[in-house]
Amino acid sequence: MKTVSRLLYLLLALGLVHTAFPLYASTVLVIGDSLSDAYSMPREAGWAHLLSERLGEDHEVVNASISGETTAGAASRIDHLLADYHPDLVLIILGGNDGLRALSPRQIRDNLAAVVEKGKAAGAKVALMQIRIPPNLGPAYVRRFEAVYPDLADEFDIELLPFFLDDLFDRPGMMMADGIHPTPEAQPKMLERLWPALKPLLQSD
Repeated sequence: MKTVSRLLYLLLALGLVHTAFPLYASTVLVIGDSLSDAYSMPREAGWAHLLSERLGEDHEVVNASISGETTAGAASRIDHLLADYHPDLVLIILGGNDGLRALSPRQIRDNLAAVVEKGKAAGAKVALMQIRIPPNLGPAYVRRFEAVYPDLADEFDIELLPFFLDDLFDRPGMMMADGIHPTPEAQPKMLERLWPALKPLLQSD
C-alpha cells in the first residue's frame, strides 16, 4: 500500500493525474431521435459530436440516437445500451415522434419512466430533456404531453434539461424547410442552450 501511495503522490506531483475528473473516461449516452441524430447532415455537424469535441479525452459521448425513434423504441433498447456502454450519464431526449402521432401521454410517460428507472438502476446519472410539440395538436393534448417531463423529473429526482430549440424556431436559418429539424448552423446553439444544465452533471463525484 505504501508503494501505491508513493506512486500516486508522484503522479500527482508530475501533473499526470487530474483531480477535477475521475481517473477513468466517463461515458455519456445520448438516447434520442432525429433532433440528436444530425438529421440530413454529417454526424460530425450535430450537437452531440460537438459535445464530444468540447469534452475531449476525459469523456466519451455515445450517440445512440435514431431518426424516427419513439419512447417505446428506447424502452426496448435501453437494456442492451446499458450493457454495451456502461454509461456514467444518460441523456434522454425523446418524445417528439410520439407527440406528433398524438400517442397517449400516459404511455409516453410509462416508456420514459422505464428508461429512467433502468438507467438509475445501472448506477448512471440520468437527465431528461423537456420536449415541446406544435400547438396545432390542440391545447389540451399539448398541456398533457408537456407535463409528462417535469412530473417525471420530480418523481425520479433527476435533472430536467431545457428544450434546446426553444429560442431557435423563429430565427432565420435555424430550422430546415420542414419546420421541425434544426439546420447545421443551429447545432452549436443547441449545445450552448444545454451546456449550463449539462456541465454540472459531467463533474466527477
